[in-house]
Amino acid sequence: MSDSGSVVRSTRVAVIGGGLAGIAAAATLAREGFQTTLYESRKTLGGRAGSYLDRQSGEEIDNCQHVSMGCCTNLQAFCEMLGLEEFFSEERELVFIGPDNSQTTFGESFLPAPFHLTSSFKKLPYLSWKEKREFASGIRALSKTDPAQLSGVSFESWLKQHGQSDSVIQRVWHVVLVSALSESISRIDARYAQKVFFDGFLSNRQGWRVLIPNRSLAEIYSSAARERMNEFGLNVELNTRLDELQGNQKQVEVAKFRNREQLVEADEFILAVPPHQIGKLVSSEVASGLPVEQFEQIETAPITSVHLWFDREITPMRHAVLVDRVGQWLFNRQDLTEQAGDDVHRYQVVVSDSRNFDAKSSDEIISTVVDELKEIWPATKSAKIVHSRVITERRAVFSAVPGIDSLRPQQSTAVDNLFLAGDWTQTGWPATMEGAVRSGFLAAESLLRKYGVDRSVVVDDLPVSRLSRWIFGNSPRRSS
Repeated sequence: MSDSGSVVRSTRVAVIGGGLAGIAAAATLAREGFQTTLYESRKTLGGRAGSYLDRQSGEEIDNCQHVSMGCCTNLQAFCEMLGLEEFFSEERELVFIGPDNSQTTFGESFLPAPFHLTSSFKKLPYLSWKEKREFASGIRALSKTDPAQLSGVSFESWLKQHGQSDSVIQRVWHVVLVSALSESISRIDARYAQKVFFDGFLSNRQGWRVLIPNRSLAEIYSSAARERMNEFGLNVELNTRLDELQGNQKQVEVAKFRNREQLVEADEFILAVPPHQIGKLVSSEVASGLPVEQFEQIETAPITSVHLWFDREITPMRHAVLVDRVGQWLFNRQDLTEQAGDDVHRYQVVVSDSRNFDAKSSDEIISTVVDELKEIWPATKSAKIVHSRVITERRAVFSAVPGIDSLRPQQSTAVDNLFLAGDWTQTGWPATMEGAVRSGFLAAESLLRKYGVDRSVVVDDLPVSRLSRWIFGNSPRRSS
């Protein structure tokens, strides 16, 4: 053990990419005693879970609202490791705004899973009893199916085969899945639809609970997280852009960074970057040991965030789920208003799968979103927009299209000392913060095993309730 510990302490690890995947891998390895350095090209950490400085307002705004759920066990473990729990508020009630502008509070009852949300679902006024029974039949069939039979199947075709009408697809299945996967129903692999519904809403009472950040993402995942990482002895280098990993098809030898004359040597390397960047960041010799063309086939989907500053309050709601509209979520950023100490009221509308915005100008996007808010909250009609900002993350998530699993690689590679991390690698999860953290933990596990440390870093899923196991046979976990 002492020899192993000595080898670990003398091993240099370079983690490239300071998103959640890179942070998870680097922090884990630093805690284990590796000489770990995390390199990030930007001036802040967090990657896509980051913030921008809006120059006109002088405020830091998030590129998108990154909420979490109770089923995201590894993200919670990540936050505990970095002391970030205080920056999230757990919500056990959500407000659904129906197509008819009806407002329904959605929360859990005393019943065990999978019936803890049944009473709230029954209250939704924009669904008929026939449609509610139709959805219940569909969710039962989906949850009892082995995921191996769903993998590679279009979820839209599966829904049609199981008698789901267009109205139920649009007002229930789409509402949940477009927020979770940022894809249209026609482009979703049925296995991932099952994953979202079973883990999030059916297996455990805690799974559906939403955790919303109460500070900017940069403050959470960059400033606060970095303070804790310093305690682990993790070296973080910002504004350090990788030009190329050099070596051969069996081993990476050095890293060349744009703003450094000297090459950086390390014993182990972890690339925690999007799939389309891999081929650009490794030499042709290293690339010959990687399925770069496979990585480049992974499709992505955009998410647009519309930030609105009004001169008055349009609604006191902290957040709302918008049904059958262009926007899916509204967040009231009153917490930022209080920090600013002014009379301006800040709101954020998130539009997942925003491909339809590609040909629209910012003014057109803002007009579309504001018109929807006017329909829901009449106060918007008399409110003046003090400032607005549209942010689109064009490659926000990988697309969970049918057959995507055949393109997602393991964290270890054929290049002996090169590992991959990112939500797009094989995690069993779609493109979420949970998937990103899991990938970092899995990359760290792979590297630990190489040095004889057999330790599980990944945290187990929430347990499936006994009643859910009895009803569904635990099918969605059977092939995971």
